[in-house]
Amino acid sequence: MRNLALPAALAATILVACGGGDGGSGSSSGGSGSSSPTLSPIARPASTAEIAVVSPENGETVHGSTVELRVDLQGARLVPQTTTDIAPDEGHLHVLLDDELISMTEGTEQQIPDVAAGMHRLTVEFVANDHAPFDPRVVAVVVFEVRP
Repeated sequence: MRNLALPAALAATILVACGGGDGGSGSSSGGSGSSSPTLSPIARPASTAEIAVVSPENGETVHGSTVELRVDLQGARLVPQTTTDIAPDEGHLHVLLDDELISMTEGTEQQIPDVAAGMHRLTVEFVANDHAPFDPRVVAVVVFEVRP
């Protein structure tokens, strides 16, 4: 089922799209025969955060093409910086609509414009400052319908 592949694909996509940084952090990348980068199985920290989508509510019908997203985050704070210095109570939000990343934000409210009519799944994940997930993941999911 597609849902099982999402976490791995999302993490890889986010690491490529968000990562990279400035490249000058002193990490060894000295081209000594390595043909391609590999992801090492590094243990991820747990977070103190709890997250919930307040709006739209699960099962709600939204009228119009703009969806008002409101998130309740407890036990952590949202920070704008990106760093590899990970703290269990700091990070930002990745917002996905129908399994597609639509924003990375340090805010708990945003408008999602131009949402097509029909059923949609909204996923919000609190991630660490390096854009990778905590373990266990801190995720909230709602399903809603948009009607014109």
